[in-house]
Amino acid sequence: MTGLHAQAAVDVDAPPERVWQALTDPAEIARYMMGSRVETTWEPGSPITWSGEWQGKPYQDRGEVLEVEAPRRLAVTHWSPLTGEDDAPENYHTVRYELSGADGGTRVTLDQDGCTSEEQAEQFSRNWQGMLEGLKQVAESR
Repeated sequence: MTGLHAQAAVDVDAPPERVWQALTDPAEIARYMMGSRVETTWEPGSPITWSGEWQGKPYQDRGEVLEVEAPRRLAVTHWSPLTGEDDAPENYHTVRYELSGADGGTRVTLDQDGCTSEEQAEQFSRNWQGMLEGLKQVAESR
């Protein structure tokens, strides 16, 4: 893997505890991740899977929960068969979420390592930004 990262951020008009709930509750995740079903215990070292259908093709992404510090920090590894890459350690990347209180709301920042080119980092950044905008809508809807 290279040192290139994808990054995204969003300001949410909700406290960190509410954003954390939207970030980790499988029913809420499905609302902003295209119906993806998430299965995990959210314990460091535990497996995590995301499954669903993308453009008519079923998928099951895999990873491991690395760090959980509710309601401030979450880190997971992630691999998707949709990339066409083998399910091998070198093809997993790490996704880190940081939540910080800001003016009665929450700033969510996301960082993903392992991008193989500037173009890929830019594409992943756009994808993550869209996901964070969905997270914002879900967290603010209660």
